[in-house]
Amino acid sequence: MLSGFFYNTRASLFELAQVYIVAIAWLYIAILMAVTETSFIAGLATFLFYGLGPLLLFWWIVGTRVRKQRRLMRMSRKIPDQPDQPDTRGDQ
Repeated sequence: MLSGFFYNTRASLFELAQVYIVAIAWLYIAILMAVTETSFIAGLATFLFYGLGPLLLFWWIVGTRVRKQRRLMRMSRKIPDQPDQPDTRGDQ
């Protein structure tokens, strides 16, 4: 998801790895919190609202710039409304 967020350099690959490590750690803590809840429903709610929800919101906010860049690239490559007319006249 975040692969287009950073440029393809060694430093940016390191930054990308840091983002994934933080996300995995966040989910790990959320899972541990959910396991310690007294009921299954409370554990599920804890995981969804403290773990998965904030992480998805973070990835959506971080990916906004990438989505915008992709949309602009698609628009720049879009075929114009009027197709090119074939050149039917001979050379003069």
